[in-house]
Amino acid sequence: MSATYPMDMVRGRITVQTEKSPYQYRGMFHALGTVYREEGFRALYRGWLPSVIGVVPYVGLNFAVYESLKDWLLQSNAFDLAKDNELHVVTRLGCGAVAGTIGQTVAYPLDVVRRRMQMVGWSHAASIVTGEGKEALQYNGMIDAFRKTVRHEGFGALYKGLVPNSVKVVPSIAIAFVTYEAVKDVLGVEMRID
Repeated sequence: MSATYPMDMVRGRITVQTEKSPYQYRGMFHALGTVYREEGFRALYRGWLPSVIGVVPYVGLNFAVYESLKDWLLQSNAFDLAKDNELHVVTRLGCGAVAGTIGQTVAYPLDVVRRRMQMVGWSHAASIVTGEGKEALQYNGMIDAFRKTVRHEGFGALYKGLVPNSVKVVPSIAIAFVTYEAVKDVLGVEMRID
């Protein structure tokens, strides 16, 4: 994640620019070079800490919820979903979708803060991030970004974009868990978390 983080940072900036933005990045390398020249090396890693912290609840909850839900369904045979002590692929997809929904919902505020921190220092983002005529917010770290976001926009701002993100993430996690199970079966590996 650390090695590719600058790419995510410039992707964020490229995606928010429009044809009417006062400054245009011509592509990834132009954006990397421009950020480095104008804002310094540390700007390429702005928002890195919330990303790292966000991985822990995201991945941890994904696996914990998936395995717990799967075990509960196998042991209780709730809804008659377990056949021969196995769950159907569709049921596993459902377990993965529930796990992905919970994991991303808990970790999502860290993603919002990360994206906002990535925009700090970009002088051309003021109108995009804050709207015309408003002064761009500056953040003195992750905690300050949380505080200012909630103070200026309310707690709900920490979940802006959650639904479209879910459309991408939830199926992805569900498919990843079904693939994880298939690879475990092919390799003959059974990992239990008790």
